[in-house]
Amino acid sequence: MSSTPGTTKAEPALLGIYLNDHLAGATGGIELVRRSAGAHGGSPAGSTLQRLAEEIEQDRDTLLEMMVALGIPVRHYKVYSAWVAEKVGRLKLNGHLLDRSPLSSLLELEALRLGVEGKASLWRTLGEVAEHEPRLDAVRLDGLLQRATAQVDTLEEMRVQTSKEIFGAA
Repeated sequence: MSSTPGTTKAEPALLGIYLNDHLAGATGGIELVRRSAGAHGGSPAGSTLQRLAEEIEQDRDTLLEMMVALGIPVRHYKVYSAWVAEKVGRLKLNGHLLDRSPLSSLLELEALRLGVEGKASLWRTLGEVAEHEPRLDAVRLDGLLQRATAQVDTLEEMRVQTSKEIFGAA
């Protein structure tokens, strides 16, 4: 059954696909932020990224809890695919053969920011669903959205600073 924008009939299978896609994205995001934190170990950026890794992992766990509450099964193949994709993503030409390119940090921060913006959209969408789904807590979703917004702001500050370090202040 297809739906068009503006239809009001809910399709539970679509919610399951949507949540599993976000779960897969969160899995890849955790791997990426951990790798980036490790590359910056011992620095203020490394500490910030480690904190973000812990928060993103908590958010992923929260998503899993919501999926259980909604009776939505985890599609493990999607989660594993995202994990593998993140690992394969490390094998890219970055201008450096034997060491880490400065561009790696910038591209990782950009990817993380996009991922967290996607997560914020997830929490907004689930906030809408919570209006007619009592198994979702709208107040909790608002808190998750606020945390995602703060994460986006942190990542953007780090991205700007990194770009200045790489390319110089304009």
